[in-house]
Amino acid sequence: MRDRAQALLIDLDGVLRRWDPAPMIAVEVKYGLTPAALLETSMSWDLYQPAMAGEITHAEWMHLVAQRLPLGEEEAAAAVAEWQEYRGEPDPEVLAFVREVRAGGRKVGLATNATDLLPADLDLLGLTGEVDLVINSWDLKIHKPAPDYFARACEAIGALPKHVLFVDDDDRVVRGARSAGLSAYRWAGPEHLPYLRKVLDLPSGA
Repeated sequence: MRDRAQALLIDLDGVLRRWDPAPMIAVEVKYGLTPAALLETSMSWDLYQPAMAGEITHAEWMHLVAQRLPLGEEEAAAAVAEWQEYRGEPDPEVLAFVREVRAGGRKVGLATNATDLLPADLDLLGLTGEVDLVINSWDLKIHKPAPDYFARACEAIGALPKHVLFVDDDDRVVRGARSAGLSAYRWAGPEHLPYLRKVLDLPSGA
């Protein structure tokens, strides 16, 4: 890296928040749905994109998901509601890393594609207050990997793109961040934390 990172932008889903597939699978089994039917339906681009871009609310998104399930109206709504009850959990190693970065005097921003449910999720997960700021695509009306998303995220955290380290588990998003001038790292698990500590000049034994 030519420029030392002065701030950290970190993704939520797949990095700071992890998901246990068991509760979701249990709902699909209960309602006779094929494996991953709920997730795949929710990620259909024509439903996912407007939800992440702030064009529809989280509730509206889930209503549209229910409409596409091969179930009766009431049963589909019940399946989606039960599926949504599980909100994941923080990755303790990543959360410890975030705290280390902040304790080391660098700002940490949560940079995520999410919906208007994000503040409630952060409260539920105990993550409210664990970062210096939250950059939510729903609020910006722009989602990763759009260049404007990264520009506004860097502006919000108060650092030039070349001084920001961005961590995400989506390779396409990581490439977008690099194109926007950030130092971006593709997250694959806590085994990479020692490297990220070095990038941010944190003590290796922290």
